[in-house]
Amino acid sequence: MDFEAIKAWFTLENIMDLIQEYRSFGPLPGVMLPMIEAFLPFLPLVIFVMANASAFGLWMGFLYSWLGSCLGALLLFLLIRKYGQKRVFSFLSKHPKVQKLMDWVDRHGFGPLFLLLCFPFTPSVVVNVVAAFSKISTYQYMLAVAIGKMVMIFTISFVGYDLQSLITRPYRTGIVFLVIFILWYVGKRIEVRLNKSMENDHNEEINRGKELKKRRS
Repeated sequence: MDFEAIKAWFTLENIMDLIQEYRSFGPLPGVMLPMIEAFLPFLPLVIFVMANASAFGLWMGFLYSWLGSCLGALLLFLLIRKYGQKRVFSFLSKHPKVQKLMDWVDRHGFGPLFLLLCFPFTPSVVVNVVAAFSKISTYQYMLAVAIGKMVMIFTISFVGYDLQSLITRPYRTGIVFLVIFILWYVGKRIEVRLNKSMENDHNEEINRGKELKKRRS
């Protein structure tokens, strides 16, 4: 079976059959499929999310997809951050495009990551790798991932669960966009507080260092 045939197998019907086949494992298949997608970006996250919403219902399907996707992103981020300087990964950080993206993330922090992760067709593996090589803190990164993927996965779950109502009741679309804005705003406020807290901790360390130097002198 070649690569194209493998990709062609990942249809909504086949994934739903797979979830039903392993239903005895509870939510594990629903969590594991989005989690694996974080490492294998050619897998169709949209199909996994829609299948979860159909198999487990809107809210539980959304929860399993969101949890699996966030766990996968965090694992990849931590692996790259820990082993990024090793020879197997070092060529990635030296790539000109990766360096430009790293500088962009360093300058803007939470905002761009949140917006990128809100869109279902953004190559999240690239975002995760670039974020791991950048200077962004793990807290900022996970905040952007948790809220950005929440927006993206809920939107896909909502559309996949009841596509007809999205067309016949357009006000629901407006509600989705309103939720996106609210989550973005809340995320920005949390980021500001995190930055202030980290800055205060940094200033305290500097002041302690100065006091120690004065005592020694």
